[in-house]
Amino acid sequence: MPIRMTLPPTLGARIAASDRTLFGAWSCAGSATNAEIVAGSGLDVVLIDAEHSPAGLESILAQLQAVAAYPVTALVRPPSGDTVTLKQVLDLGAQNLVVPMVDTAEQAAEIVRAVHYPPLGVRGVGSALARSSRWNRVEGYLAGASSTISLFVQVESATAIANLEQILAVDGVDGVFFGPADLAASMGLLGQQEHPDVIGAVLAGIAATTAAGKPSVVNAFAPAAADRYVDAGAALVFVGADVALLARATEALADRYLTQEGSGR
Repeated sequence: MPIRMTLPPTLGARIAASDRTLFGAWSCAGSATNAEIVAGSGLDVVLIDAEHSPAGLESILAQLQAVAAYPVTALVRPPSGDTVTLKQVLDLGAQNLVVPMVDTAEQAAEIVRAVHYPPLGVRGVGSALARSSRWNRVEGYLAGASSTISLFVQVESATAIANLEQILAVDGVDGVFFGPADLAASMGLLGQQEHPDVIGAVLAGIAATTAAGKPSVVNAFAPAAADRYVDAGAALVFVGADVALLARATEALADRYLTQEGSGR
């Protein structure tokens, strides 16, 4: 007799069920080992990045498999909102997506169509061949697939902030991820995520998203920034990344052991 399986709750469902802000970290090295280490940390969410990392489809799959053993939610960022790419990532078993660089409601609507089967969308049907349905071991997967997916769009430009109300009105957009780094760059403030204008735009975006009844997600690796966005009502805050944590920790070792008088002993 075949095993019948159920899929874990989506990120949207987990946020809705929580009475506190969720916290997460990025897996950016393309390493399943790194993803597993982050997954076992006690944080709520692991973001598997394929936009600013070497991760391809095989790496995303390996990271999803590594994370699946832990009580943590996996969120995958594909490199773009391309329809074929989204189909492939969903077929790997990604249930939660954050799509980068969404500037308009029209873009958001196309992405929504890409992640749903007809008649709601245009996702190609290959569930019998794919991990998404656990190779048809999830009973009724095709009929219920939409309920197994959470879609977040990344608002990270001045254009997107200007269009935020329209983006939020797109049915099927489950939440908004604010990216202060790219937002700062689009505002002519490259590298200045803590500039008052950038902070003001993010805070206004969180307020508008909350008013629309949808959750906000934001990057904030500095503790003071994380606290600020938690206080503003962000539902999920990403507070670190594997590569950044390793870089800073190894620099601290070098500072400790190589910059002291007589460190050559």
